[in-house]
Amino acid sequence: MATPAPARDYYEVLGVPKDADAKAIKDAFRKLALKYHPDRNKEPGAEERFKEIAAAYAVLSDPKKRAEYDSHGFAGVAGFTPEDLFSGINFEDIFGGFDFGLGGGLFERFFGHGGRRHAGPARGANVEVELTVPLARIASGGEEEIRFTRPQVCPACHGTRAAPGTSPRKCDACGGSGRQTRQETRREKQGSVVIQHIGVCPVCGGQGEFIDKPCPSCGGSGSMLTEERLTVNVPVGAEEGMALRIPGKGMPAEEAGGSSGDLYVVVRTAPDPRFERDGPDLWRVESVSVADAALGTELSVPTLDGTAAAKVPPGTQPDTVLRLRGKGLPEFGGRTRGDLYLRLRVHMPEHLTAAQKEAFERLRELEKKGSKSFWR
Repeated sequence: MATPAPARDYYEVLGVPKDADAKAIKDAFRKLALKYHPDRNKEPGAEERFKEIAAAYAVLSDPKKRAEYDSHGFAGVAGFTPEDLFSGINFEDIFGGFDFGLGGGLFERFFGHGGRRHAGPARGANVEVELTVPLARIASGGEEEIRFTRPQVCPACHGTRAAPGTSPRKCDACGGSGRQTRQETRREKQGSVVIQHIGVCPVCGGQGEFIDKPCPSCGGSGSMLTEERLTVNVPVGAEEGMALRIPGKGMPAEEAGGSSGDLYVVVRTAPDPRFERDGPDLWRVESVSVADAALGTELSVPTLDGTAAAKVPPGTQPDTVLRLRGKGLPEFGGRTRGDLYLRLRVHMPEHLTAAQKEAFERLRELEKKGSKSFWR
């Protein structure tokens, strides 16, 4: 039997010191929860990490619970139920009204609700679609339209699969149940034993009914693939692979009365010829001549907001990286921006003019006399 991993200290979980004030604890929780919430982070272990973060915040954000934890450790808060821990937290306030489904059904989805589960038909499956947006949309946020297809109840037959004006015919062999039951009596030492064999009805194939006239609109399937258009709000600084959840827009339930699954819109960043994205940071390759690398120069480089000047110092070596602070993407859920990194490539001329060749010859002579090379 595997030994469960020991719980981590709540302050360590949130990455705050033990004397952290309420604002620091709240800010740390907000940043980590937005990063690891399973509706947005599909990496393995994200849900368990989110649970750990939420539990740590629930204790440390409440002065009384925090005092019990500081005095007695996990034993001081062991008796609290999920409702005790989370019912007083205003997720809408913490996340500025954009809570990614963190409120509402959080207890039932991730922590249970007093050990109770809702009875009823199973929900439909979730649907996942990708939305590719340019860097400009990541930087500014805003609305984007998505198109996707999913099955919906046929509007002509309303899911009965039979042509309008007709009805399915019940299977007489199984009485409409789709199953047949056969009893067998065996004589044992203790007496007679009745054994029931339940199997799929061979007459109707388990359907329980026959469709004499299939619905021409859906071909007798009871559902139709329908294209839908939705407008989603891409948040400022949306992370690569972020999943935005839209409740009820997934697959319909297979059983009558069941609710539809959810739609997950996974945000992807479109390729940009100017930059490569690395989280909130951007990278770009710039070429400089041998002379500019040796003597220094100033480059005018593109940014998301126009252009910016970048100083190349004298004696710059190949693959030197320059950083332009705050010229990257906005950090999701934060107030800062990433940086723009420039990787410098020193361009060596392939075909020298006579004047260039003469200049390099003079440079080589100087090196032979002991002068320091600009590329050493």
